Formats: sequence, C-alpha cells, structure tokens
Amino acid sequence: MSKQRDNELKETVRFLGSTLGDTIRSQMGEEWLQRIETIRLSGRESHQGKSDATQQLKTLFSELKNDELLTIGRAFSQFLNLANIAEQEFNTITTEDDPVTTLFEHLESADISHQDFASAFEQLKIDLVLTAHPTEVTRRTLIHKHSELASCLRDLHQSRLTTEQREDLEIRIADLISQAWHTEEIRTIRPTPVDEARWGFSVIENSLWDAVPAFIRSLEKKVQNKFGIALPIDAAPVQFSSWMGGDRDGNPNVTSTVTQQVLLLARKRAAKLFAKDIDKLQVELSMSDCDDELRAKVGDDALEPYRALLRPLLNKLNATQEGIAEHLAGNTVDQSSWISSQEQVLPLLLDCYRSLHACGMQVIADGNLLDTIRRVHCFGIHLLKLDIRQDSERHADVFSELTRYFGIGDYANWSESDKQAFLLKELSSKRPLLPANWQPSADVQEVLDTCKVIARNSQYGFGIYIISMASLPSDVLAVQLLLKESSVGWAMPVAPLFETLDDLNNAPAVTKQLFDIDWYRGYIQGQQHVMIGYSDSAKDAGALAAGWAQYESQEALVKLAEEYNTKLTLFHGRGGTIGRGGLPAHAAIHSQPPGSLTGGFRVTEQGETIRYKFGMPELAKNSLGLYASAIIEAILFPPPQPKQQWREAITLMANNGRDNYRQTVRHDPDFVPYFRVATPEQELGKLPLGSRPAKRKPSGGIESLRAIPWIFAWAQTRLVLPSWLGVMKAVNTAQEQGMQDVIEDMLQHWPFFHSRLSMLDMVFNKADSRISKEYDEKLVPKELLHFGEAIRDELTTSVTSLLSLLKQDSVMESDPKGKESMSIRAGYLQPLHFLQMELLTRIRQLDEDEHDAVLERAMMVTIAGIAVGMRNTG
Repeated sequence: MSKQRDNELKETVRFLGSTLGDTIRSQMGEEWLQRIETIRLSGRESHQGKSDATQQLKTLFSELKNDELLTIGRAFSQFLNLANIAEQEFNTITTEDDPVTTLFEHLESADISHQDFASAFEQLKIDLVLTAHPTEVTRRTLIHKHSELASCLRDLHQSRLTTEQREDLEIRIADLISQAWHTEEIRTIRPTPVDEARWGFSVIENSLWDAVPAFIRSLEKKVQNKFGIALPIDAAPVQFSSWMGGDRDGNPNVTSTVTQQVLLLARKRAAKLFAKDIDKLQVELSMSDCDDELRAKVGDDALEPYRALLRPLLNKLNATQEGIAEHLAGNTVDQSSWISSQEQVLPLLLDCYRSLHACGMQVIADGNLLDTIRRVHCFGIHLLKLDIRQDSERHADVFSELTRYFGIGDYANWSESDKQAFLLKELSSKRPLLPANWQPSADVQEVLDTCKVIARNSQYGFGIYIISMASLPSDVLAVQLLLKESSVGWAMPVAPLFETLDDLNNAPAVTKQLFDIDWYRGYIQGQQHVMIGYSDSAKDAGALAAGWAQYESQEALVKLAEEYNTKLTLFHGRGGTIGRGGLPAHAAIHSQPPGSLTGGFRVTEQGETIRYKFGMPELAKNSLGLYASAIIEAILFPPPQPKQQWREAITLMANNGRDNYRQTVRHDPDFVPYFRVATPEQELGKLPLGSRPAKRKPSGGIESLRAIPWIFAWAQTRLVLPSWLGVMKAVNTAQEQGMQDVIEDMLQHWPFFHSRLSMLDMVFNKADSRISKEYDEKLVPKELLHFGEAIRDELTTSVTSLLSLLKQDSVMESDPKGKESMSIRAGYLQPLHFLQMELLTRIRQLDEDEHDAVLERAMMVTIAGIAVGMRNTG
C-alpha cells in the first residue's frame, strides 16, 4: 500500500469513527463519548504492550453494569464494521492492481502464442457456488445500510465535488451511521433456509447482475486488443450455483418443501431482473429499421419492430413474477403463461441482436442488449443452479428400511460387493423398486420427497447432487438409484464429497471402482464431478496433512480421469479461513496439481466472504477478474510436477504434522476441558448465525462440532489454533533430519508449499499470544493453565521458525497492505476482547437455569464484533 493510499484510508476511517462518535454523543451525551474515547486510547496502548493500559481496561470493565458493557461493545463493533466498509470501498477505487491487466503484462513478457492463449481461454469455466454456511454475522438490514454507506464513500472520493455536494454526502453518511447505531445488530432468531436463499438472490440482484457483463466486457476488450480473439455471443466464462435451500446435510430445516419454494423464488427473482432489463431495452430499441427475418416475425404493420418483438416477452416475465407469488401464497394458478425455458427468452434477444448488426447498428447491439444476452447465458431463467447435498448415511437408510420391508435382510449390514450388486441390478431393471403401499419413516420419506422435487422441476434449475461423507462406490450408486426411482428423466451429475483424511486418501481407488462399472460409465457420459472437502479434513488431521492429502487425491484423480478419457470437474469445498482451506484465489489455484483445471474450476464461496468479494459491483468485477486471470495463468504456466525429493519431504512433514496435531486435539485429555473454558465455544451455540445447528449430532462432542464454530471459537481468543497447530513443528523436524536444502528448494519453486507457508504468515499476523493468555488468566482453572502455556509456546516457536525460513524480520513483510489492514483494527479489537472476557466470567457465574438477556446480547455483540474485526469467522 503506497504511503498516500495508506494515509487516505486512515483519514476515511477517522472520519467515519468521528461521525459514529457524534451519533453516540447525540444519544448518550458527552460523558459517554469521552468514556468510549478513553477506552479506545487504552485499547491502542494495551495493544502496544503497555500493561497499565491493559489493567485500566480490566478494572473499568469489572466495575461497569451489564447494560453499560453492552453499549461499549456496540460502539467498538460498529466502528470495526465502518473500518471494513472503508477498506472494502477503498479497494474498489484503486485500480492499479487490476488482475486481468497484470495477467496480460505477464503474457506480453512471456511471448505467449495466439494458439496457446486461445486453447487456455477456451478452458475458462468458473462455477462459483454460494453457500449457506452460517459465517455471515451481519444482519441483512445492516448489510443494506453498509452498501449505501459504501456508495456514499465512493461518491465522496470523486475529485470534482462542490462544497455543497460534499456536505450533502457527509450528512447522508451521518444519517446512515445513525440508522445503523439505532438498529439491533444481532438477529433475535436464526434465519431460515429461505431467508438465506433470499440473501443469495440479493447478492446477485445488487451486485453480480451488473458485475458479470462488465467483467466479460472488460475481459473481451483486453483479449481482442492482445490476441484479436472475439468472445462468442454465448460465452459464459462464469456461472453461479447455490447450496442455499439445497444443502440438507445435518440441517433438518432444509426440507423438500423448502427446496421447492427456493426454486420458485429463484425463478421469480430472475423474472423480475429480466423484466427490468427488457423494459429498459424496450425504451431504447425504438428504431424502425430491421432485417427481413425480424420483419417476418413482427409483421409489416409494426412501426417499431424491436419493441413489438419484446413487448410480449415483458408481459410473460411479469406474469411469471405475479404467478409465482400467487402460487406460493397457496392459490391455484395457470402456469402456462409463465416463462418456463430459456428458449422463450434467448431467441428473441438474438433476433434483435442479429437484426441490429445487419442494419449497421452494431454499437446499439453491443450495448445493453448484449449485456442482457450475457446475463441469460450466465444466470438463465432460474437465476442460479441449485445443488442438492445430503449425507451418505441418509441414502443408505432408505435401502435399509426397504430391504427389511422386503424381508431380504438389512442393507446397512451387507458387504460393499453385495450392496453394489443389488444397486446395479435395480439400476438396470425396468420395473419400479418402491412399493406403492410402503410407509417409510419420516426421515426416509423426506429423502424420497427431495428426489421427487428434482423430478418435478427443470434440470436447468439444478447443479449437481453432492454426497457428504462419501467413502464407497455404493454411496454414489445409491443416489443414482434413488433418482431413477423418483422418475428423474436426466442424468443428474452425482458428486462424492471426500472430506476426511482417510476418504481423501481412498478417493482415487473408490473412483476407479466406479469407472470400472460399465453401467456407471454409460450414466456419466464422460463427465465426472468430485468434491474435495477442506474443512473437515483440516479439522481431522491439521492443516498440513489435510493440504497434502487434498493435493495427492486431486493429482491421482486427474491421472485416473485421463486414463478413462473422462472430463473431471474438481469441486473445491473451501471455507473463508485458512483452517478451512481458504486461500486467496491466485494462491489457491496455483497450488493445485497440473491438469486439475481441465474440467473447469468449481469452488464454494462461503458466508461473509461472499460479501467481501462480491458485495459491490466493482468488488465483484475485480474478484471475477482475479479468478479468471489466475486460471488462465495456471493453464498457460502450470505449476511444476513435484520432484521425488519434494514428495518425500512433504509426506514426512504431513505425517508428523498430523501426529503433532492429533496428539494435542485427540489424545491429550486436557484438550477438551481447556477448549470448553478458554474459548466462547459454548456461548457460540446461542448465536443465531445460520439455519444449521452447530453440531451434526446434538449429542456429539468435539468430533461432531462443525468446522465453522470450531474455527470461529479459536479466532475469538486469537489463538487461531486449527490453522497452524503442529505445522512448523513438523517442518523443524524435517530440517533437523537434513532436509533444509530440499525445503528451501520447495519454498522457491513449488507453489503448493510456498502458499502453505505464506498463509501461515497471514495467520500469525492475526494470532496474539498476549490476548490468549489474558483469556486463560480470566477463565481457565489453575489445573489447566499449563495447557494454554504449552500451546502459546508452540505458537511463539512456530512464528520464529517461519520468519527464519522466509528470511523475514516480522510477519507479513511481503504484504504490507494486509498488515496495515489488521493494524488499523487492532486497537479497536483490544477492548472487545477484554470486554468479552468480563462477559464470559459473568455469564458463567449464573446458575445453570438462569439467563440474563442483556449479558447474552452483549456477548453476541462482542462475538460478532471480533469476527468482523478479524475479517473472517469460519
């Protein structure tokens, strides 16, 4: 970050903080504002290591009433939100780091041929899957206010503002900040899966709808200028899928009824957006000249042929919106007037496009009309493609009940070969398997009803069917049989999700068994999706072992797909944090094995990362450019195949890293008791983040805790343990065994290894041993204090080892912009941490059946505030 940009951002943050201060003063009075300012200064000094300031914070918070703690928590949480908005908006107005421009500069220096680029460009297929993982802590009503605020900041940074215009913008900013201050920032109830889906639709409407055609237009311009390649009119380098309303893994709130409702709501939103586009085109396409083909369709009497062609389409889109609303309200509706296929929209737009070109009006054709055509190819009449996800055990339960009903044993107890034989026989049979008078359990009926929803709706409204905790070929065949028995008339792609360490290691063997089945190869028709799980494998074995297992699994699957002449699409289930596989787009893509992008790039976009990447059109355009440039670059300049020495070294480090991690997390009897008291894990369960429960099984322990609250809890205390535990200890062991030169070689020449260590650099910038120690001293009983000390000792040693390996004096030297970003927040995070410690103490002193609404709300505010300040939750 340049000095000037650095100062501009700081000045904006100060302005927003001052405006928030004015809001607090107007409601609470000057005394309250001064109290908050004193706390802010103490927080900054405490972060700088001044012990008297730290003690001042502790003493003050211990003396304040519960409602006063809530007010302070709200003030610092809101400030961190404002800092995020300032930085987010600031990143959209600084264009010197445009990723596509950087790519083409690289291509220029590398002298890439027209043919090589064209081949790589043809492989550019990005499928971004918006998921409902509950990491978005900010309410939708506040997200809207924050978007408005960002828009005002963007206007404020324009150079040609009059004094009056600037004053008007500053008044509007004060208005929005005041609105946010007087709005309840914590949800009182959990969002439903339908609420989550609507949020996803809003991201498309408010940002991606404009960003996608702008991104394609910008990309096309650069490609044409450099290589003379024009994008075909049906080019769709990016598409969007969703899990919101389709992901029922461990979430009883996502039912077949919910899935059907979400499918219809998506069509309704698409109809609304396309109606807006068509209405605008009707206004603009007032010309009378048209080609003979268009004239034949509208007749000789039409003085304005384009309007005549588009008017009925607009009527149908409006009828679709209104009809779906009526249907969802429980009324009987004639659906024949609805838009039900792409063919009712796209040909009409193409007729207009061709006619305008034929009549010499190319500039009109290539304006808003082309943007709308691009949107049809990207979003379609279904807005996005809904994935279905369910646990493999739920599918097996269907056949267990069925085989017991038939009196032929219990499917669950059969061998894998017997299961496959049964499933393949039924898949090839022409008679139905499910008896008409069979009354299954409610859980089994729900699985069957979901498959019926798939059968009742258009295949173009769906993405793929994902099987969680898949480990055997029968897990995949079972879903294919369920789809067949439900009369799904098309070959829906079925993707096993390999997510534990063992399942990742076994994934190639399982996939090979499937490819060896004649029926299966006929079903997939040369196209296979496989989902790689990042969250659970990292929670299972630690970051390094999980990362290497993911790499080896992908590498073997790519080779297997080539052997069977099958196009493989790897689906990456990454989270937003390092502990859940999260990496910046460029690093993530270049860390993959060579050949892994041939079948396209499919990745989850989770929780608050959706807002940070795609929350505003300019941000979204930039994020899409990051993905596109990284993919093209990785295809043209693939990472090297790992040398044998590298493989031996990383295998040793991964195994040691796994053992180090598990020794602490699985085998140390003090770990679970320490985790429960040292972090707000138990209190997190009360935060109404998303529609999914925090645990897959309510009665389970750490092993059943979802990866998201697992990461979230450790981030709150600044140990961020899952992202680094055991990693540098394993690297040090390898160095001690004479592998120093090999490790240096890996760091210099292997993107996979380099990205792992560079991400640790970022993690260590967010970690803070002093804060973690304060939590321990406040909350942890004496007999467990040794455990936290040992963890912090390893953290300190790990930071020192990493800096030595990277030849740095301090963390984040290679990313001063990221370091400054965290530095701006640090002083404001400090009071929230000490406030949270005080709140945890008070909450845990309550009787088991006692509740204090103010304390609990204040607790939720600090949890959300720290998450916002850390810029990632789960």
